[in-house]
Amino acid sequence: MKHILAPSVLALALVACTPAQDEPTPTETTPTPTPTAEATAPTETSGLLLPLPEETSPEITAEDLAERISILADDVYEGRGPASENGEKAADWIAAEMERIGLKPGNSGEWFQTVEMVNQSVDESLSSLTISSDPEADPLVLRSETVFWTKRQKELDLSFEDSEVVFVGYGSVAPEYDWNDYEDFDATGKTVVMLVNDPGFATQDPDLFNGNAMTYYGRWTYKYEEGGRQGATAIIVIHETAPAAYGWDVVRNSWTGPQADLVRADGGDNRSVLEGWVTKDVAESLFEEAGLNYEELKAAAAQPGFKPVPMGDLKASGRVVQTVEQAESRNVIGMIEGTETPDEYMLFVAHWDHLGKAETPADANFSFASEDLIYNGAVDNATGSSALLDIAEAMATQNPKRSVLFAAVTLEESGLLGSAYMAENPIVPHNQIVAGINMDGALPIGRTKDMVVVGYGASELEDILENVLTSQDRVVKPDPRPQAGSFYRSDHISYAKKGVPMLYADGGDDMREGGRDAGQAAAADYTNARYHKPQDEYSPDWDLSGMVEDISALYEVGLRIANSDEWPTWYEGNEFESIREADLATRED
Repeated sequence: MKHILAPSVLALALVACTPAQDEPTPTETTPTPTPTAEATAPTETSGLLLPLPEETSPEITAEDLAERISILADDVYEGRGPASENGEKAADWIAAEMERIGLKPGNSGEWFQTVEMVNQSVDESLSSLTISSDPEADPLVLRSETVFWTKRQKELDLSFEDSEVVFVGYGSVAPEYDWNDYEDFDATGKTVVMLVNDPGFATQDPDLFNGNAMTYYGRWTYKYEEGGRQGATAIIVIHETAPAAYGWDVVRNSWTGPQADLVRADGGDNRSVLEGWVTKDVAESLFEEAGLNYEELKAAAAQPGFKPVPMGDLKASGRVVQTVEQAESRNVIGMIEGTETPDEYMLFVAHWDHLGKAETPADANFSFASEDLIYNGAVDNATGSSALLDIAEAMATQNPKRSVLFAAVTLEESGLLGSAYMAENPIVPHNQIVAGINMDGALPIGRTKDMVVVGYGASELEDILENVLTSQDRVVKPDPRPQAGSFYRSDHISYAKKGVPMLYADGGDDMREGGRDAGQAAAADYTNARYHKPQDEYSPDWDLSGMVEDISALYEVGLRIANSDEWPTWYEGNEFESIREADLATRED
């Protein structure tokens, strides 16, 4: 699930490398002329729904961004839904545009990497979850009290009865923090109940986990994976708004209806039968029924040495009836071959997909009916995809020493699945990727004085970006809401988990005109009125000046890495540092 933007943080308004008082330019060097559009025309464009630009500049310009964003956010692509006929045409357009601007196919001579996927839909009329000491108790009410699903893909009707219920604190096994909530406990066949986020957030102790900043062990995705490894039959995460960083409405809307997943080699047999959420009110009632105090046990779970607590006579029974449909989507991958060390790569990533088209007006907007059924995703993420193409066109003129990969990935909105597939099925070995930059959702609000590094304090890429920003009279701002765990909620995390240092930068909120009040108001307006709604549409009235600066800055960071022989790494103590060190140790000089 892509992160929900908080009013205090602008959705990725990427930052630039030019002096703040001057008109923005893409780099400190003067790019050489790029081949004309005619000379680099793609070999086949007859199947495109919309034409390619007739002419674009090798510089990063507002005009080029506007044209590319407006095309990718056009109604003709019906919201760029993965595996949909018109949605996949957006991927065709991106590949043709990559070819036009001079890139080479990046996947062993191919533009596309096929991503095998499934769509799993729970039949809510036949599925149920009951947790009670009373064998005659009613099931929990779907959507208002619980949301659940299964990651198993072979079976269409799964069930379990009278599973023992155990509270396992935060459900984390974190050796870096000397923490194991499952120590000396056999979860096989049991239903494990756990808290969201991690003990550092709960205690605000800077020496516990990562203090207020969420670690990967606090993410719901990790908790379900770990519960499956422990052999649990069902895994229930208790929702609370503050530690989750979003309300119950996000849980209800995000995990109901068709859920996309990658085709799993074992068909999902290594996952629990049922995974789900319950509201805090439900959790408090269950603890009371079990003769336990929820607040007392929540506090105990945040202390070292916590041991799982059986929840009295509570038993869990569940049934998941589902449909499973096979489908395919595609990652689009282009590259520039390096002139000196072509087997070393700089990586740029942006997701091309969005939410597709709603079935009914009521589904198209969660707050009120609308006649517009198309989730155009102009900000999220036609902006990032267009930035990817602008950077690629500028980079193609520079003949970098290292190779540069440009990946427009699919299925981000379904759980970062396209990037996860690419990381699990690498185009090049991870230890040949020097570093990566992710671009996701730039707000067209004009120029800002600062920028946010999501997951600030992670890697030396931040030092390079800070140096670039100095030439603009701009500053790096640490993520103001580290407890939200946004670093773990966009496509860069798929490669970070493989050890590759990744930079994810959100735009600042201190606007050149209007200051922080204006910036925060703009972010709040987008989040409340357009984020993941059909109203996220392109407008010719957008102010793209800040976006030009932002994209230029990320271009400059990437170019510096591509033209150097340095290997930026994670800061000492980062949870991905040891993975990177082990992977680089296998490199052949």
